[in-house]
Amino acid sequence: MTARLAATLGALYGGVAVALGAFGAHALRSRLEPRDLEIFETGVRYQMYHAMALLAAAWLLDKGITQAGGAAWGFTVGTLIFSGSLYVMVFTGQRWLGAVTPIGGVAFIVGWVFLMLAARRL
Repeated sequence: MTARLAATLGALYGGVAVALGAFGAHALRSRLEPRDLEIFETGVRYQMYHAMALLAAAWLLDKGITQAGGAAWGFTVGTLIFSGSLYVMVFTGQRWLGAVTPIGGVAFIVGWVFLMLAARRL
């Protein structure tokens, strides 16, 4: 992944997380069961964490540290699977998607390992 793509995705994921957080706080609070709202908020929170992590990976990629590309891919895929599965689960009621969510968590962990390896190159 390039620094430009990682930074673009980080900014996109961050902006979408803010919008979803506002949507959850204002439009969904009265429409969802408390547990579903909690699940939704977990998805938003992890999306925002990893949007910021993508920006860190972009910075390292811009410095020519190629291991940061693995981090960027881990954070990108992790967000899509982890947060995405939580959002779809809340809106569709398909609880089996909870079994998919940990795959995104593993992608996050892989991303953090790559980020650590990249940081050691500084």
